[in-house]
Amino acid sequence: MRLDAIPFGTTDWSQVEREQHAGDVGEAIWRTRHFGPDTNRVRVRMMEYSAGYVADHWCAKGHILLCLSGDLSTTLEDGRIFELTAGMSYQVADDAEKHRSSSRNGAVLFVVD
Repeated sequence: MRLDAIPFGTTDWSQVEREQHAGDVGEAIWRTRHFGPDTNRVRVRMMEYSAGYVADHWCAKGHILLCLSGDLSTTLEDGRIFELTAGMSYQVADDAEKHRSSSRNGAVLFVVD
C-alpha cells in the first residue's frame, strides 16, 4: 500500500455516517472514509460488532485491523482461530487467507484496507 495524494486531515468518527451490515448473527456498524486517488484508494473504517456477532461471509480482502475494545475471533479457512482483545492487531494480504470474524461480547475495531 502506498499512501499518495492524501493531505493532512483529522476524522471525528462520531460524525461519520453509520452503515448497518447484518451478519449471520448480530450486526456490524461501519463508519467508512476513503482517502487518495481512485487508482490507489485506501478505505479506513471504524467498526462495531454486536455481542454474538458472526460474519455472513468469508473475506479475501487484505486488512490491517486493530481491536480497540472487546473481543474478536478470526477463523481462517484452514480452521486456525485467532483471538484478539483490546490492543491486539492482525494483518493479512489480499487473497492470502480467507477469514471470517465473530465476537462473543462485541468489539470496536479500526481497519485499514
